[in-house]
This record gives sequence, structure tokens and C-alpha cells, in this order.
Amino acid sequence: MNGPPPSAFPAFGAAKGDQADALAVVGLTVAYRSRGSEREVLQDVTLRVRRGETYGLVGESGCGKSTAALAMLRYLPRNGRVKAGRITIGGRDVAALPADALRDLRANAVSMVYQDPGRALNPSLTIARQVSEAFEAAGVSADEALSRTADMLRRVRIASPERVMDSYPHQLSGGMQQRVVIAMALACNPELLILDEPTTGLDATVEAEVLDLIAQLRAETGTAVLFISHNLAVIGRMCDRVGVLYAGKLVEEGATADVFAKPRHPYTVGLLRCLPTRGRSKAHGRLDTIPGSLPLPGSVAQGCIFAPRCKLADERCVKDAPPPYRVASLNGDQMARCHYHERAHSLPRSTAEAPAPVECGGDDPAFALSARNLSKTFRVGDEDVRAVHDVSLDLVQGETLGLVGESGSGKTTLAKLLLGLVEPDKGATLELDGKNLPERVTRRSGEQVKSLQIVFQNPDSALNRAHSVRRLIARSLSKLAALRGEAKEARLHALTEAVRLPERYLGSRTRQLSGGLKQRVAIARAFAGDPRVVVCDEPTSALDVSVQAAILNLLADLQRERCVSYVFISHDLNVVRYLSDRIAVLYLGRIMEIGRAADVFDGPQHPYTEALLSSAPSLDEAHAASARIRLSGDLPSAANPPSGCVFHTRCPRKIGDICEREAPPCRDAGNGHAIHCHIPVDELRALQSQETAA
Repeated sequence: MNGPPPSAFPAFGAAKGDQADALAVVGLTVAYRSRGSEREVLQDVTLRVRRGETYGLVGESGCGKSTAALAMLRYLPRNGRVKAGRITIGGRDVAALPADALRDLRANAVSMVYQDPGRALNPSLTIARQVSEAFEAAGVSADEALSRTADMLRRVRIASPERVMDSYPHQLSGGMQQRVVIAMALACNPELLILDEPTTGLDATVEAEVLDLIAQLRAETGTAVLFISHNLAVIGRMCDRVGVLYAGKLVEEGATADVFAKPRHPYTVGLLRCLPTRGRSKAHGRLDTIPGSLPLPGSVAQGCIFAPRCKLADERCVKDAPPPYRVASLNGDQMARCHYHERAHSLPRSTAEAPAPVECGGDDPAFALSARNLSKTFRVGDEDVRAVHDVSLDLVQGETLGLVGESGSGKTTLAKLLLGLVEPDKGATLELDGKNLPERVTRRSGEQVKSLQIVFQNPDSALNRAHSVRRLIARSLSKLAALRGEAKEARLHALTEAVRLPERYLGSRTRQLSGGLKQRVAIARAFAGDPRVVVCDEPTSALDVSVQAAILNLLADLQRERCVSYVFISHDLNVVRYLSDRIAVLYLGRIMEIGRAADVFDGPQHPYTEALLSSAPSLDEAHAASARIRLSGDLPSAANPPSGCVFHTRCPRKIGDICEREAPPCRDAGNGHAIHCHIPVDELRALQSQETAA
């Protein structure tokens, strides 16, 4: 995104009237002390964020992005210190500020929005109290703070601020919580807004709304934004310039359009190629990955820190650290710390061929799992909330069914119904391999239990931190496969080899592992009993792009080798497209569309699917330039769903009263592609083709 020039915005605070950068970091080196030794996690980092500019900071987990943000605000933990460098915000030297001036800076000049809004908000205080406190910290009276709270909530597109003010954080959706946190951050009209992974847990439509909000508020106020994210497509949409961190060093920097179009550092090239691009599926071949892993902080004493993982590295790279080479690009100077920056973008892609398609059961494969008339109603207070409504689906042996939809659409509840963790309403039937499957997991046989397993979004919550990797996997082998002694040990090693988990990690605790390694342990545990069906609930959303690519390749390999079926839940539509054979689109617990992945993505589509796909960020220029379809309002309450078509209150293609009165018919779009909509398939195809052409 190319925003207005900095001169178009007013200056703020102490630096008012001058042309100082909103943020200037020069030669920043940060070290943490651990077990009696000190390790440098940031080395000689220099970057500037101009007034009114959005600057993106990207890199793998552990490269120092969040540490840089904490150092800017003097929020480093006790074992961390700034060894060298200078940080100024609006011309003020942060390190030189006394305590009172530092508090004033944090209250009035700079704000930070964290990744998880649920953890940033106090669960015991109302939204009104928490937002008004932000105004009070800026010197506003309590009464005026409450008045400004309502205005600020409206400013961040919260339709009913009075209702939200009386609510507690747990009563709000993730997108609503994030908007509240942004409202608190904007209370002081900051010169600098630091966003640390602000959209990671949000679905495509809410993410798009939050990004639009940030862009609009930046344009209105001239606030400079430092945007930290591992989502390169979001950075491409939001940021004027981007810096790429690797192992604590800034290895590339420049205008976002220049860096993404022609990266000049092999690491940046690797990150961009890890992404499952729009329209790509597992049938097109394995995703590129970056071999190896990040070095330990301070472990590289000489040469290029990326050399052990670089395809261009030679003896020169190992001996001599590359200086910051600067070249002129279309939108300004581009910097890269690479001796061979002129040919980095032409690195050969991975030569891995597309794997052979999964063939399970010949020309007429059997259904691994079938569900009919699944519904689930929860009693919440005095209301009945129907989270899943009359869902029927079949999962073929060896295929992946992707489940997509906004938060609250019923994806996870549907997964729990299939797993037997939640009992459905009366009238539902479940079958595994053509045989009746009890509704509750407690009534299922050992064979049935091990046949249906799950991989959770957050391996930290799913794995016992007190146990070693060996014990975690061995326990699953004992429980699910009933193995003992040498047979269990042999199976354990075969399993860790299958999930590409190096044997040296077997004695480690999970707290000693990276996010990608933890997820491999979780996958190994799920596959301990040779499952028939594995539910993957957002298994890659918390992972950076290089680790995500490795996990997606692993899941595809395991499916090909073992003929396992997946139910794959994700907010990232490009990830879903890559791994899925078929896709089901859920809205308020109902399937609005289901069909082969290529048919669902290429159209015609249900208007809800169309809106979801238009909201997903992408590095594809043609898609990025297309108009996004904005849905009006929030997801309706499942306790009181709209009459007729439940999507009619937000549908951009509503055709009249029939949408409000009658439930839509199921229309056949061919090849098993079904769309629940009042608009005939041919008309949908024509409408969507016209808008794509325009």
C-alpha cells in the first residue's frame, strides 16, 4: 500500500513542526542474560519510520521482531539490556528519559497493540472501564473519559458502543476484542503505533476490517505505524516499506513493492516462496521450504549469519560478513546484506515434483467418515444457541475436506461432534468405514477412538510441558496402539522419522522446542494409532511461513503414504486451498456451499464464499487490485438467527423479500458442487464474471 507522503500529515507532540522521524533506531544491539552468559538477540539494527508511514518488520519466529518493539518502549525483561545503539521517538531519546518522562511518552506519544487481545484485556473489568482508563492516563477526567470512550468505540467501527461498554472481554468476538484494544491504543492520539501480530487469530473478513481500520485511522491522524507480522500478504497490503530480520540482523530493507517484486537477499526469497500462492494446491508439488533452522543467538562469530541455510553461500560468505549493499530500485533505495544480492532473486526453485495423487480404494473409494443431520444446541442462560444446524457430509478415504467460515460459524463445534467430544442433538447419525459410530467418545471402542484423532492449533496447550518428547509419543503408542517394549521403541523411531523430527530432540521438553518442532510432536502423537481421520484445527496459524510450509508438506506426505483423511480447519484460505480436495463453507452452523476446492475457488460461488475470498490478503497483484466485498454488520447471534436465508442481513447480492421469507434451495453447480442460494447458478456465474472482468 502506498500511502500519502509524510508531508501530508501534521506533526505531533514534542517534535511538532520539525521533520524528525516518528521512530529512529540506530545501531541497536540487545542482549539477554541466561544461565550466566549473555547472548545478543539483536545486532546493529538501524531503521527509521517516517511520520505517516507504515513500516513492516518480518522474519521467522525468534529473529528478534518483538524484542525490537519492547526495546523501543523500554519494556525489556530484567535479563535483557540494550548494549549499544540509540532509539528516538519523535526526536526524544528513549534511553535518556527519566521515569516521569518515560511514563508520559508511553501515555501520550506511543501505543502498542499485541497479538492476543484476549490476554491484553482484563477479564474482570468492563470494556468501559478499560478504555476509559486509557483516556485517564492521558490526563482526562473520569466523566470525560467515559464520554470519549463511546466516541472512540464508534471510531473503530463498533456499531453499538453502549452495549459493548457494559460487556466483559469474554462476551466479545476476537475481532471485536481487537477493535477495543485498538481503541485503547488510539486514546492518546499517538505519534507511533506499534502493532505486534495484530491479526494472527482473526478470520479473513474481520482481518480485512481491522486492516482497513488501521489504514483509515493512519490517513486521518498521520500516525506512524510499525507493523510486525509473519503474514507477508498482510505486510504487502499495509506497508510502504519493509525490513527483513534474520537472527537479530536486518538483512534487507526497502519499499515493500520493490522487496516483494525483486528481493535481493536469499532469505527474503525463501520466505516469499514458502507461501501457498493463490490457486496452488498440493497437486502442483511441494511447497518450497528454507532448510535448517535459526542459529542460536550470538552463535555465528564471523561470516554471513544466513550462510548455513543459503544456496548461494561459498567460502567468501563463511569468512566475510556482508556489508549493507545499497542499490537504486523503482521506489527508492533497497538494502541487502548479501555478497551476491544481484542474483538472489533468480535462485532456482525447489525441484521437488508433484507427488502422485492419493489412490485409496481404486476407482470407487469408500467413505472413511459419514455424518447425517448433525445439529448441536447449547443452553446459554435463558437462550438456546444452535451452533450447528442439520449438517450432512461425507469424507472419502484419503481426501482432505477444508472447513472455512468466520469465527462463530460452527467449524470447531462440528469437528468436536465428529470426534465425539460433544454429543449431537437427537436424529443425527455417524458412520466410520460404513459402520455405526457412537456419538460420544466414551462409548466408542478403542479401535474407533484411535481412528479419529486431532491436531490442535496451539501445541503448547496440547502437550504436557513436564514430559519429554519421548514420553509424550510413547504414551500415545501405549494408549492407542497397545505397544510395549522393543515394538514400541521401534514404532516410536519410525513415527519420529515419518514426521521429520530429529532423534536428538527425543529427550527434550516441549519448552525447549520451536513452534514447528512442537507441532511435529503433536502430529506424531495423533498418528500413533494409525488413524483413519485426523481433524486439523488451525494447525499452522501460529507458525511463520517457513515452518508452515514444512508442516503442510508433512501433512500431504503422510496422507499420501498412509491414506489418512483430514478435516482441515483454517482462516487462511490459501492454506486451505493448497491442502484440500473439497471445501465446505459454514455460516451460522449451516453449510452454504460445498464442492471440489478448484470449483469453490474458481466459481461460481455463494455470495458469502465470494466475500470471504475477496477479503483474503494475497501477494498476487491481480487479486490484490480487485475490489474487496465488504459485509455489513457482524455475524448474527446463533440464538436468534435471521429468518429465510440466514445470510440475508449481510448479503451484497440480496434479491428481495424471498431471501427473508424462505430458506434457499440447494442448487447443483456440477461435479458435486452445491450452493445454497436463491440466485440460480448461471446468474451467479454471470454476475461474478462481470465483476471480475470489470
